Amino acid sequence: MVTCWSTAMMMTAAMSASVPESRQERRAQERRRGERRERIELGPPLIVFSDIWKSFGAQVIYEGLDLVVHKGETLTIVGGSGTGKSVLLKCLLGLLRPDRGSIEAFGEEVSLRSEREMRSIRSRIGMLFQGAALFDSLDVADNIAYPLRQHGWRDESRVAARVSEVLEMVNLPGIERRWPAELSGGMKKRVGLARAIAIEPEVLLYDEPTTGLDPTNTRRIDQLIIDLQQRLGVTSIVVTHDMASAFRVSDRLAMLAEHRIVWCGFKDEVEEAPDPRVRAFIEGTIGE
Repeated sequence: MVTCWSTAMMMTAAMSASVPESRQERRAQERRRGERRERIELGPPLIVFSDIWKSFGAQVIYEGLDLVVHKGETLTIVGGSGTGKSVLLKCLLGLLRPDRGSIEAFGEEVSLRSEREMRSIRSRIGMLFQGAALFDSLDVADNIAYPLRQHGWRDESRVAARVSEVLEMVNLPGIERRWPAELSGGMKKRVGLARAIAIEPEVLLYDEPTTGLDPTNTRRIDQLIIDLQQRLGVTSIVVTHDMASAFRVSDRLAMLAEHRIVWCGFKDEVEEAPDPRVRAFIEGTIGE
C-alpha cells in the first residue's frame, strides 16, 4: 500500500490541535481495552476491492484503492471527513458504481452487475444505515418485516416469529407495535440493526453506527456488534469516526486517506504503522 496523507484531514487537525494529556491517556486506555480481544486467525478473502477509482465531477474520491475483507472478521474503516468511507459501502451494494476497478463479493464480480443482478448479492448483505433509516409510516414490526417480504417471505406467521426473534437479539423484546417516533435514538439504531439481520445475512455493514448516541448507548451498540459477529458468524464492515468504538469492535482497522487505503492491519499493530501520521490520526493528536 502507498503511504500518504489526505488534505481532508485538515478539519480533524484543527479540531485536535490541542489535546489535553488526560484525553490522550483516556484514548490510550480505550485502545488497550479494545486490544484485549484475542486476535483472530483471518479467514479467506470474502470481499475484495481492487484498483478502485471514483469521482463525482471534479471531486476525486478514490485513486487506485485496494482493500481485502476476510471472512468472519470485523474490519473498521477510519479516515477524515469527506474521504469516502461510506461511498465504499454504497459501491459494494451497487448503489454507486466505481469509474474503474473491480469489486468481488462471495467469489463473484459485482461492480458491473445490473440492478436486477445485484438482488442476489444484496440478499446476502445487511446494513445499518447512519440514521437507522426507519420508515416513519410503519411500526417496528413492519419496518423489520420489510426486507423479509421483499425477499419473498409470504407466511405472515413466519414473518412475525422472525421479527420477534431478532428483536430479542437486540434486547428489545415486545416493541413490535411501537412507532419510530416513540423510540429513543439508541432504540432506533437497534431496530435498524434488527432489520439488518432479519434476512440472515453473511455480511453486515455499519455506517457510523454510534453517531448521535450517548456513551451508554454507544457501548450498547458496540457490544451488539461484537455479540452478533460471534453469535451469527457474520463478516462485518464498520465505518466510524469514533475511535474508542473502533478499537472496541474491530479485529482490523483500515485507514482511508489521499483517495486510497494507506494502512490496514490488526488494531494492536497501529503503534508499529510505518507512517507516524496513522497513529496520530488514531489518537486524535494530529497537529500537536
